[in-house]
Amino acid sequence: MSFYTLIPKRDHILLLDQRLLPLKTHYIKVTTYRDVYDVIKHMAVRGAPAIGVTAAFGLWLGARSLKTKIKERYISELERIGKYLISARPTAYNLSWAINRMLFVARSLSGEPEFITSKLYDEALSIYNEDIDANKKMGAYGARLIKDGWTILTHCNAGALATAGYGTALGVLRAAKEAGKNIKIFADETRPFLQGARLTAWELQQDGFDVTLITDNMAGWMMKQGLINACIVGADRIALNGDVANKIGTYSIAVLARVHHIPFYVAAPSSTFDPDISSGDRIVIEERPEKEVLTINGRYIAPQGIKVRNPAFDVTPARYINAIITEKGIVAPPYRKTIPNIIKKGT
Repeated sequence: MSFYTLIPKRDHILLLDQRLLPLKTHYIKVTTYRDVYDVIKHMAVRGAPAIGVTAAFGLWLGARSLKTKIKERYISELERIGKYLISARPTAYNLSWAINRMLFVARSLSGEPEFITSKLYDEALSIYNEDIDANKKMGAYGARLIKDGWTILTHCNAGALATAGYGTALGVLRAAKEAGKNIKIFADETRPFLQGARLTAWELQQDGFDVTLITDNMAGWMMKQGLINACIVGADRIALNGDVANKIGTYSIAVLARVHHIPFYVAAPSSTFDPDISSGDRIVIEERPEKEVLTINGRYIAPQGIKVRNPAFDVTPARYINAIITEKGIVAPPYRKTIPNIIKKGT
C-alpha cells in the first residue's frame, strides 16, 4: 500500500484527511484530544476500527495535557475526556471499546500520572498494531469464502482507510488476490458521503484491483443480470443476535442479495461486537447534518430549504447475513449461539 491512515508519533499523530480524497492526499497533524474529537466528528477519519484506534491515541493526548499529579483527579479527568471522545460518533462500537480499554489500563496501573501517560501511549500503539494483525487474520479466513473468477459487490469503505491498515471487507479481497484468485469488484458510490466513490474506488485502484464504480441504485439490476457473485461489507456495531449496523444502504443490499440468492458476508473484528446489545433494535443510529445530502463539495444539488433525513447507518437483520468474518474465525448462524464463543475466544 502506498498510504497510511494513521501515523503515530511520540507527541502527536498524523491522520490522512479522507474528506479530501481522491483529489488530494493530505495528513493532518493532531496534537490534542479536542482535535481528535473534531477529526472523528467531521469524518476526516472514519470507519469503526480506524475511529477506535484514533480515539485511543486521543485519550493518550488528553492524558498528556493533564497537569495534576494526584492519581484520583487524573483518572477523573481521563474519564471526562473519554466520555467526550465517545460522544463524537455514537454508533461505532470500536470507539467506546477502545476508550474503555485505555481507561481500564489507566485505572489498573500504579505510579505517577506521568508514568501512566507513557503506558497509555504503549496501549494505544498495541491497539493500532493489533488492528492490522486482526485484519490480516480476517482476510485469511474470509478469502476461503471467495471463489476464483467471482465479482464481489462492496458498500461504503471497509478497507485500509477504515482501519489501521489492510482493511476488513477489503482485507478479505486483498487476501483473496494475494492467494492468486482472479476477482473483480463492484464498488457502489455510497451516498451521501460517497465513501465508495471517493475512497474504496481510489484505494482499490491504488492497489491494482479490477474495480468498477456503480451508483447505489444499480445494485439490484446488476444482481439480476448475474454480474455479482457475492457481497461483502464491514460493520460499525454487531449485536449478540447477529444484527449488524453499517453504513446506510447496507440493509437494502442484503435484502437484494437474499432475493437473488447471492451470499452476503460481513467482515469485522471481534471488537465490533457489543456484548451489551441483544439485538439491532437497541443500536443508536447517528443522524448526520443535512448539508451532506443537500450539497457535494459545497455546491447545492437539491432545493435549499427542503426537509432532509440523513441517518448515517442502518441495521441489517441477522437472517440476511450468511456469515460474519472475524480475526478469530468465521461465525455462522445461529448467531445467538456462535457469537458469544467468538467474543470469549482468546480472552
